[in-house]
Amino acid sequence: MISKAHSATLNGIEALPIVIEVDLQPAQEGSMFALVGLPDQAVAESKERVRTAIRNSQLDFPKKRVLCNLAPGDVRKEGPFLDLPIACAVLAANGVLPASELDSTLIIGEMGLDGQMRPVDGAVSVALMALEQGFKRLIMPLHNAREAAVAVGVEVYGVRNLLEAVELLNGSPLIQPVVFDDGEDVRLPQYEVDYSDVKGQKHAIRALEIAAAGGHNVLMVGPPGSGKTMLARRLPTILPPLKLEEAIAVTRIHSSAGQKGAREGLVWERPFRSPHHSASHAAIVGGGKNPKPGEISLGHFGVLLMDEMPEFDRSVLEALRQPLEDGVITVARVSNTLTFPAECILIGAMNPCPCGFKGLPEQKCVSNPASCSKYASKISGPLMDRIDIHLEVPRLKPDELMDKEPGEGSSEIRARVVAARDRQAARLGGARVNAKMTPREIREMVVLDEECDQFMRAVAARMNISGRVFDRILRVGRTIADLDGSEQVKKAHLAEAVQYRERG
Repeated sequence: MISKAHSATLNGIEALPIVIEVDLQPAQEGSMFALVGLPDQAVAESKERVRTAIRNSQLDFPKKRVLCNLAPGDVRKEGPFLDLPIACAVLAANGVLPASELDSTLIIGEMGLDGQMRPVDGAVSVALMALEQGFKRLIMPLHNAREAAVAVGVEVYGVRNLLEAVELLNGSPLIQPVVFDDGEDVRLPQYEVDYSDVKGQKHAIRALEIAAAGGHNVLMVGPPGSGKTMLARRLPTILPPLKLEEAIAVTRIHSSAGQKGAREGLVWERPFRSPHHSASHAAIVGGGKNPKPGEISLGHFGVLLMDEMPEFDRSVLEALRQPLEDGVITVARVSNTLTFPAECILIGAMNPCPCGFKGLPEQKCVSNPASCSKYASKISGPLMDRIDIHLEVPRLKPDELMDKEPGEGSSEIRARVVAARDRQAARLGGARVNAKMTPREIREMVVLDEECDQFMRAVAARMNISGRVFDRILRVGRTIADLDGSEQVKKAHLAEAVQYRERG
């Protein structure tokens, strides 16, 4: 008798359907368990976990030759997703549960030797695939069920162990599906940091407010201890709350990469990623033997802070050029090419020179001109062009350090950012921001009057800027106008935008 169960495997952040076929044949001595269908090592070891889990759950493992095929045969199956569906297919072939119950059911789950379920990665991707493929029911570890329940249209059942899965497939009414509740499952993020903690630096906070409102990338330059990292870490606190579609997209990436930890349900916090400058190319942009999202994808719809930016490997920095322009990163391998979303706000931070003291009257710079030039040139011109806001962050003055009056809180800044983003959504459609305007949209939505036209002509002549930088100034000016509540981009808005390009 042949039984079939349906499951999935991950390919990047996408789930691919897998069919598990189990055939039982008489065996001359004891039982044999063979697994075919291009499994990786983790899947190949499933047969031992499955055999032991079935026996330790006081269920009968067939005393026959068991052949398990994973189809399609040309897709490599990876990870421990297939323990539970293999076990269910074996038990269905042995008559312990009805094989017909597996027809419209998709099953995933890793089992311990005692049959207890363990969480798996990529549950929300599997649920969305199940919905797309027309499955009626999804069985998975209980820990992952709330995350997967967002795929409304599929009944999601969370089980604690193999016995519960068998009871469910045998028609037990005791296990009920997990239902996604908009009121209960949607959570506004709570942050431990706030811009009211920051002393002084009003100019920098204003620039970061503009960056948050329009989705613009920022490069902060300042001496050690001027507050660059402190300012960047608070940027997520002024970004608008994630919409449901955005939360699903963020959760898919973090869950597929195994970055959710013990968290259940969707990720509602804007991601903040801050990789060390020694991180490898694959760690930042994604890749590896089995390609997974890198830091730039894990920062999708959030913030990627690259502290000490010139210390990153040059190839890593140059690899950022495509995602900063397109919002996606493509990882090419001989056997596969994967595309990961990477729409984040890049915050770069660097010292003005290798020693960090250039321009400080109270401390002497010990870097020679050649090393200063080499240090600054580590960030290439094309990458600089893709950074909208160049920001000087000076050290605080003594009066600012001693000031006990708290600054403006993140909630007040966020209210202005949300209002500006609402104006952009009404103008551009969807959740798009000014930083992603196309050249055609810039011409249509940033209409310059005669005064603004003459001003930008003078700026272009004085600064000798490229066409890309010219468009980015207009985008930032459009965002400043949105924060100001103005439909028309005025000279004052453009002048403020220009000051953020004076370094480049």
